[in-house]
Amino acid sequence: MPLELIPASDDYLTFARDLTRRAMLPYYREFDLLWIEKAFDEAWGWREQWLVVEDEQVMGFCSLSQDRQALFIRELHLLPEYRGRGVGGWVLEELAAWAAQRRLPWLRLMVFASNPARRLYQRRGFVEVGMDECFVRMQRPVA
Repeated sequence: MPLELIPASDDYLTFARDLTRRAMLPYYREFDLLWIEKAFDEAWGWREQWLVVEDEQVMGFCSLSQDRQALFIRELHLLPEYRGRGVGGWVLEELAAWAAQRRLPWLRLMVFASNPARRLYQRRGFVEVGMDECFVRMQRPVA
């Protein structure tokens, strides 16, 4: 499977916003949160944006930030037809390798408490390090 992560130009902002909204709206409703498109658009400008691609077919995207300790996965979304095929696991391993190349000790993310993706993250070595009423903070050490 020739998967790759390629930089997402601003031309993909609408695609990424719509994919994120469709994936996250059920959780926003469940936890009585307000989806704010402007906040997504503003974050697009200061985060690293990457497309998940296979043979020039865009399958999804991920959004990253980092500090001195960790590479943060802010968003990771795949189109529904590409879920359950190992693509998300591949992306997580690729990002762990990036964190290692950047000499960062941690790969971190937050996930809605009711999101079944938590199981994928746990299978890929993430442990839960904190929780509030709707989010679970997770991290895995970078080898």
